[in-house]
Amino acid sequence: QEQLVASGGGLVQAGGSLRLSCVVSGSTFYSYHMAWFRQATGKEREFVAAITPNGRNTGYEDSVKGRFAISRDNAKNTMYLQMNDLKPEDTALYSCAARTYGDSRIEMSPYRYNYWGQGTQVTVSS
Repeated sequence: QEQLVASGGGLVQAGGSLRLSCVVSGSTFYSYHMAWFRQATGKEREFVAAITPNGRNTGYEDSVKGRFAISRDNAKNTMYLQMNDLKPEDTALYSCAARTYGDSRIEMSPYRYNYWGQGTQVTVSS
């Protein structure tokens, strides 16, 4: 059973930046597809960004393209989400997820991920 621990959330003013981290236990992080999802109060969970095991391919939800950047450091078992130019509509609980099976495609459905972290709250004030 893998454990994912997300951190880095907080309260920030619109236009500000935050960097989220997700540390994954175990020795096979390098083989996992990783992703960030978010869920605002009263809304469904939505895809934010994903990255392939070697970090060469990434995918983003349209509203965060150009503002957010996903990355990973396989030597540290850690995935990151750099969030710039934050907007109030980015306010949500951000969770990291791992997919330990399947092909090389970027997957945007939460049902394709089999391990989840506990989430970290991001609140953007206007």
